[in-house]
Amino acid sequence: MEKTLVIIKPDGVQRKLIGEIISRFEHKGLKIVGLKMMKVSPKQAETLYAIHKKKQFYQGLLKFITAGTVVTMVVEGIGAVNISRKLLGATFGADAEPGTIRGDFGASISYNLVHASDSPETAQNEIAIFFKETEILSYILDNLKWVYHPSEEEEMSS
Repeated sequence: MEKTLVIIKPDGVQRKLIGEIISRFEHKGLKIVGLKMMKVSPKQAETLYAIHKKKQFYQGLLKFITAGTVVTMVVEGIGAVNISRKLLGATFGADAEPGTIRGDFGASISYNLVHASDSPETAQNEIAIFFKETEILSYILDNLKWVYHPSEEEEMSS
């Protein structure tokens, strides 16, 4: 099973969208295996956004992600990275399709509610910024047999 990092950013927390956003992931069939509410440190922010360091908007990203409380979570499922990115929608709320998190709740270019890793490799690195291995749980949800057909599990795991 693939894991990815999702962060409900300060605007999502302040707008009381935590439950709504988490429920989108759960309703899609992804399993939450790590969850915490926290304040992102400057060092964590710099590590998370290191790929944007030379870009004009870098300082704004750091200021925004450290400005308030966030909810970080590790979600797990077959194709978790791709599914999570689709649930979020386009980066800017005005461009995001209705039915996506950003399409339903976002209107801003700067405030886009949620972060999700863009690849399995990035997810592995980003998860390590916020979670110790012991904070990521392994458990079985019996309902997953109704989310994935057995042939899909075999096909996607090979």
